[in-house]
Amino acid sequence: MTQPLILPPGIDAPTFARYLDEVRGIVGADNIDIITGEHQFVKTDYMDPAKEHDMHPVFDKDYFVSSAVVAPRSVPELQAIMKVCNDFKVPVWPFSIGRNIGYGGTAPRVPGSVGLDMGRHMDRVLEVNEKDAYCLVEPGVTFHDLYDDLVRRGLEDKLWIDVPDLGGGSVIGNTIERGVGYSPYGDHWMMHCGLEVVLPNGELVRTGMGALPEPGADQGQSPDQQKPNRCWQLFNYGFGPYHDGIFSQSNYGIVTKMGLWLMPNPGGYQAYSITFEKEDDLPAIVETVRQLRICMIIQNVATIRSLLLDAACLDTKEGYCPGVKDRALNEAEMDDIQRKTGLGRWIFYGALYGPDPVRDALWGAIKGAFSQIPGVKFYLHEEGRPAPGVLDIRSKTMRGIPTYDELKWVDWVPNGAHFFFSPIAEVRGDAATKQYQISKKRLVEAGFDVIVDFIIGMREMHHIICVVYDRTKPEERARAVEVVRRLIDECAAEGWGECTYNFNDNALMKLSEKIKDTLDPNGILAPGKNGVWPSTYDKSKWQLKAGSAVTRDSIPKTPGIPRPSKL
Repeated sequence: MTQPLILPPGIDAPTFARYLDEVRGIVGADNIDIITGEHQFVKTDYMDPAKEHDMHPVFDKDYFVSSAVVAPRSVPELQAIMKVCNDFKVPVWPFSIGRNIGYGGTAPRVPGSVGLDMGRHMDRVLEVNEKDAYCLVEPGVTFHDLYDDLVRRGLEDKLWIDVPDLGGGSVIGNTIERGVGYSPYGDHWMMHCGLEVVLPNGELVRTGMGALPEPGADQGQSPDQQKPNRCWQLFNYGFGPYHDGIFSQSNYGIVTKMGLWLMPNPGGYQAYSITFEKEDDLPAIVETVRQLRICMIIQNVATIRSLLLDAACLDTKEGYCPGVKDRALNEAEMDDIQRKTGLGRWIFYGALYGPDPVRDALWGAIKGAFSQIPGVKFYLHEEGRPAPGVLDIRSKTMRGIPTYDELKWVDWVPNGAHFFFSPIAEVRGDAATKQYQISKKRLVEAGFDVIVDFIIGMREMHHIICVVYDRTKPEERARAVEVVRRLIDECAAEGWGECTYNFNDNALMKLSEKIKDTLDPNGILAPGKNGVWPSTYDKSKWQLKAGSAVTRDSIPKTPGIPRPSKL
């Protein structure tokens, strides 16, 4: 057998060959790709994502790499694979499409894990229910696929989906990672209803009403083929403890089917943008948004975008400021971009939903509230009429029509890649200002431009900090890691979290680890995902701290198992 570039930890080459022989008997040779060398790490395109590594690496490109990628064709095949993985103690890293590139893509946390490509074959829209406005999908269904399916059924004007910024991600993958879109249905996890999950031991469960057999269902069929309860996508909770939450952002199971509520046509739609002239307008903008959002006058997930996030969708840094490299833009250059584009320092995007009288009343309230900020400008989206920024794009997004246009901002610098840090805070003007001041100071010190977005949910604010860097320059990658490390520490000190949750001697993490060890005693399913390590791993040896050497030679060594040499 061809030896992979890296083996799973604790597995020698002969054992891995036997493991692959058993998996090959389940899925066939065509559905196993062995990762043999760096010559395979060539994909950098969102439209054709890599399946074995991080396309936007900040560490060595050959560190977070799978040993092989396996694509199950059905739920029974996935169950059989998980049983083989338990027999051999081989860790696996499931993914749906692999386009969550701002957070690592398909790269496994434990190098040498076997990637599980859940989207290659399991890509069906299993049901669309027009009367009750829901769908049932498999992992490989993207937002664009779902929209195309509605078009095929002639339902695209009757049922709207909620889409994130880019339409190519998996509906299931985005939802269980608690991603968002920008319509009134923007909290995707809130809008899911019913999961089918393969547990680490291969057992199959359906949550909520899915656990109740449908009368007359053929009990002779395999469980995944049995007709689901007709209320599975109508009522999330069923009876007893509610388990769905443990399968979001976790390594406790692999979601193979999911229900999602769709938005009935609201009877009218109007996208708009509002621009603000000064950076110092931020606290007034946030306070106004909070008051309008909490009362549902702003109906959808609101976004307050920085100047450069919009500007980067329209041109590159070199296009605006020729010859400016290796440093952040200064205030005079920012002012010049503002004049050239007609944008504000901040741009707010929203939409109005409902019949004309409803939209008119909401628009009047929104204009009245924001008009208190000097220099504010209002724009309604109209087909064929120019508007500053990306209102044409956002109009589609907030309507539930998938696009790919915002891929452009990653090309702000040559060989552009991006790294996200997204702390969560209260929706307060002073909190937004302090977060922005901290992020701006650190980004500019590190030589990165300030590209940020404040996303307002119901009562919380996500500050999306986009670190855009040249992926071909190791020094830039190192600076990207360092600036995010500093931001994590400084935001945690203010109580704004993404990665640091240590109340009461890490009580929450200890609970997560207990659940992990109960459901996955062999520690094979995505060990280390979101910081949750099974007891079969010494997590202290896997920590990546400041100054950690991130090469294949630094992977924790298992006694008696040789580490493959670097090609």
